[in-house]
Amino acid sequence: MFLMRRYSKYIALPMIGLMLALTMPMGVANAALIGTDQAIDRAAADAERAQVIAFLARDDVRRGFQSMGVDADEAAGRVAAMSDSEIHQVALRMEQLPAGQGVAEALIGAALLIFIVLLVTDLMGVTDVFPFVKGGKARK
Repeated sequence: MFLMRRYSKYIALPMIGLMLALTMPMGVANAALIGTDQAIDRAAADAERAQVIAFLARDDVRRGFQSMGVDADEAAGRVAAMSDSEIHQVALRMEQLPAGQGVAEALIGAALLIFIVLLVTDLMGVTDVFPFVKGGKARK
């Protein structure tokens, strides 16, 4: 009993600190309802984004990127950073292209896609590729 009283202050202080840490407020969780149209729009945007990323993952497209000196992983990262409306425009453009296109058409399509991705990132101020974009900085 004497040992317990002797060491109780060494046990009590860490226990007080632990109890205070466990009872601290952690924050407030917020919840809200979303409409059906918002859920459908999000699902459609996710499907279109997956379609564009799957296109960029094809071997022939990756080889086309490499032949033009563009890193395919960087292009895929930029596509992932695009907004839903931009992805929708790119997906519409991909759907309008003929399905049985040749190598030249595929390279032109890939070049157009790269141009659009670089133009959008230039407009957002992330890159400085095109000097004619108003948001870009002047090159030295």
